[in-house]
Amino acid sequence: MSDFFQNGMITTLHNLVDRSVEDMEAELHQFSQRNPMTLILPSLYSELEGPALSGIVKKLKEATYINQIVIGLDRANKKQFEHARCFFDELPQDKRILWNDGPRLKSLHNELVEYGLAPTEPGKGRNVWYCIGFVLAANNARAVALHDCDILTYERDIPARLFYPVTNPAFGYEFCKGYYSRIHEQRLSGRTTRLFVTPLLRSFMKMIGHTDFLMFMDSFRYPLAGEFSMRTDILSSMRMPSDWGLEVGILSEVFRNTSPRRVCQVDISDNYDHKHQEVGSDKTAGLSRMSYEIAKSIIRRLGTEGTPMGAAFFRSLKATYYREALDMLSRYAADARINNLKIDRHSEEKTIELFSQNIMLAGESYLEQSKDIPLIPNWNRISSAVPDFPERLKAAVEADNSNFLCD
Repeated sequence: MSDFFQNGMITTLHNLVDRSVEDMEAELHQFSQRNPMTLILPSLYSELEGPALSGIVKKLKEATYINQIVIGLDRANKKQFEHARCFFDELPQDKRILWNDGPRLKSLHNELVEYGLAPTEPGKGRNVWYCIGFVLAANNARAVALHDCDILTYERDIPARLFYPVTNPAFGYEFCKGYYSRIHEQRLSGRTTRLFVTPLLRSFMKMIGHTDFLMFMDSFRYPLAGEFSMRTDILSSMRMPSDWGLEVGILSEVFRNTSPRRVCQVDISDNYDHKHQEVGSDKTAGLSRMSYEIAKSIIRRLGTEGTPMGAAFFRSLKATYYREALDMLSRYAADARINNLKIDRHSEEKTIELFSQNIMLAGESYLEQSKDIPLIPNWNRISSAVPDFPERLKAAVEADNSNFLCD
């Protein structure tokens, strides 16, 4: 049973009763008449061979209030793309696959490279960005939701509870973030949020004060959740990082583009489990890389607000974070104990030490690369620079998805 506490700058929508998903979907069918919905699924081809995605597709077959499903497919050759088309063919919704490694989309990407407008790094951020471009060009949705393709405990409640706040005409929300607890094999998970993002945000608050941006970010119960929804009205103005700072970067853009009164978070699952990352040993892999790129994203955002940050600032930030993270670990250790969950304090303290080093590295990167352009341009700029590009992107996707029959 969830609590009902409201705190921070945004609205929290709890799961207070066991409302049936069928009841919620009946309302969503009504909402879809005025607010057509598109679901974006960014996926690696390898996830089609994993244990989660087939279960997700099976559940989505019953979510018929969704008008269209857009799959962004990365790391797939022609044969694998054809397999993906058959894999998703059983979905009854209108569906399109963006074959990001196919010749048509690669040609369009190279064109943006020549203009200096292309995403600089492959990955989820670039995948999502092109999916958004297609959704805007298709112009047949009023609301978009996105979630990952590695959710092992997927249920229809996830898309239903994501779409509901941004499609219910009585609400007026423009952006909704999913949240949930993370338990895996009787262990408390969610290490990057618990041990890094929350203590880092609160360390910044101690050093520069409770700015609106920091309070906004600290209002989210799970800021790194990969599940969110939004009105398409704000999609075209959204810039985003192409690296692992995607989730934090999107929240930063939401803060810039809309009012916190139009933002909410919703409890989407009582039992959420997905692929777990290794910590890694440096900033190039695993949760370590994630922490480094998240730190860079937050630092860049504070820099745009005029926050002065030098080498001495980052040394103090590292020390403040380290103490804050250890205090947070003590809280979570008690939380785990009362719930009879396991937590390895030695391992988690080592992780905190690694994260603290990455704060310094992120600070050094910020100071050394002051001319770096870290965010992918928004689609308003693409349309301004290359007016026919969105339409040609749509045509390329349609061509890739035409004239194919599965056995």
